Amino acid sequence: MPRIVILDGYTLNPGDLDWAPLAALGDLTVYDRTPPGHILERAAGADILLTNKVPLSSDTIAALPQMRCIGVLATGYNVIDTAAARARGIPVCNVPGYGTAAVAQHVFALLLELTQRTGLHSDTVRAGEWSRSPDWCYWRTPLVELSGLTMGIIGYGLIGQAVARIAQAFGMNVLAATRTPRPAEHGVTFTTVDEVFRQADVVSLHCPLTPETQGLVNTARLAGMKPTAFLINTGRGPLIVEQDLADALRTGVLAGAGLDVLSTEPPAADNPLLTAPHCLITPHLAWAARASRERLLGTVVENIRAFLAGQPVNVVNP
Repeated sequence: MPRIVILDGYTLNPGDLDWAPLAALGDLTVYDRTPPGHILERAAGADILLTNKVPLSSDTIAALPQMRCIGVLATGYNVIDTAAARARGIPVCNVPGYGTAAVAQHVFALLLELTQRTGLHSDTVRAGEWSRSPDWCYWRTPLVELSGLTMGIIGYGLIGQAVARIAQAFGMNVLAATRTPRPAEHGVTFTTVDEVFRQADVVSLHCPLTPETQGLVNTARLAGMKPTAFLINTGRGPLIVEQDLADALRTGVLAGAGLDVLSTEPPAADNPLLTAPHCLITPHLAWAARASRERLLGTVVENIRAFLAGQPVNVVNP
């Protein structure tokens, strides 16, 4: 029976899911969290090693001679040296597509809070402002209607496509930028990244983090946005130069930002976005709806089952 070790299982399953289907495939050990200094001792002897955010460097992979498969409890796999694993003949299997609906939903949770400020207005009511109001209604910030505005999407994979469909349901026009130019489809117009930033009322980031996309959102691109526009990032934190965005928010270059990811997580206390005005930040939870985590765990089980059958799937380092 293979030995299966999970290095950081807590964020996937803080106690509301069942590890039993995974335990049925081998001798399972689950660690909620693994500090860097404990990776090797906990991974020693594992045939199948599963990680979410615990990094597996080339040195770590070389020091684990028994390891035969690496599973990622996520879609992104940049924490793993996939080339080193390939050199050892170790497949790295990820979980694509599990969080599409939840992440797209969170894009609009952030956007609607920026445009309607429901939380702020609810707080004012609970503070007694409505009870004391001389009028039958009031609002503390401008209210922005989405219908007729333009949603700009950077990256048109599964999540980008889901965001486009929701945007169209709100009556928004949709622009998208992809690595490969393509003709308009399903009411979506494709253009360049720079044109998306110039034309869109909302820019939502859904591209992968690569050397080419790191720092994609910087002072120059922000300067090209409408001063009434919003930026949403549920993709990867390093897509944004954070000091540049904080400066842009402080000087009114754009109207606001909604972020679920930052360059370092958890963020340092001096991250400039933590004190930037008109900036909503959620703690990388867009993916975490229970239904999404159930799909993720189910795919992890299927990945391991397929590997044990000699036909690995979702391999990112063929």
